[in-house]
Amino acid sequence: MRKNIDAGELARDSRFERRSAVERVSDIRNFNTETRRMDSQAIDLEERARRQMHGIFVGEIQALEGAGRTAFDFGTDEVPFELKLDMARQCWDEARHCEIAVVLNEHMGCEIGEHTEFTTLFEAACHDDPVFRLCGVNRALEGLAIDVFSNMRDLGEDMADPVMYFCEDWMLADEVTHVKMGSRWLREVTEDDPDRRAAALEFQKIVDRVFSLGGQRGETPESAIKLARQFREMAGFTTDEIDEIADIAADEAKRLAEMREAVGI
Repeated sequence: MRKNIDAGELARDSRFERRSAVERVSDIRNFNTETRRMDSQAIDLEERARRQMHGIFVGEIQALEGAGRTAFDFGTDEVPFELKLDMARQCWDEARHCEIAVVLNEHMGCEIGEHTEFTTLFEAACHDDPVFRLCGVNRALEGLAIDVFSNMRDLGEDMADPVMYFCEDWMLADEVTHVKMGSRWLREVTEDDPDRRAAALEFQKIVDRVFSLGGQRGETPESAIKLARQFREMAGFTTDEIDEIADIAADEAKRLAEMREAVGI
């Protein structure tokens, strides 16, 4: 089995339309249809839930692939064996999440492949440094998953859908654990290398900025995805870290609003 494969080599069948992280950023900045439709005021509640659920499904596939790559790509001379075990445990969790997401997509009337799959999550799991992978995936993107699952759970309650509520609540608990694992190993692996830790945390900020979703994630009344402070704190995020993510989202929302005004949208 070959190490460090490219995102373009991920196995998918003909149902999937796959695009890269660069294309996703371009869509957000140019206000293309897939991202504009995520505006909570542009589509009804059920359609927004279906779109988010499909995004969760493809994200779970890539989270499984990313954790598997991290477990396989690095030897015990590069990372502790216990870290590899945690990544294997995460693979098990993500595999269950994939199965749950398939059932939920069917339950909500959304077909696999109905929406575009962006490979941004897996690309964050392709860094040469395993610590950067932990910050990009387990802290940044699994942190986003905490926000998304918390919001989807609330949507299930708003829609009086106990199936969605139960499944999202179940997956949310796993995501808190995944973030904790990333934070633990970031601290332990970089205990004697503060420069490496600082660089990895800067990478995390870049991923958080990309996944501010054009300002749609944040704490304003207009935010389609609210930051789940309570669960992020349970996962080990400090108040300052959560505040910084909120500030990043607010900056992106302001920047895109200015761009929309400039082009007359």
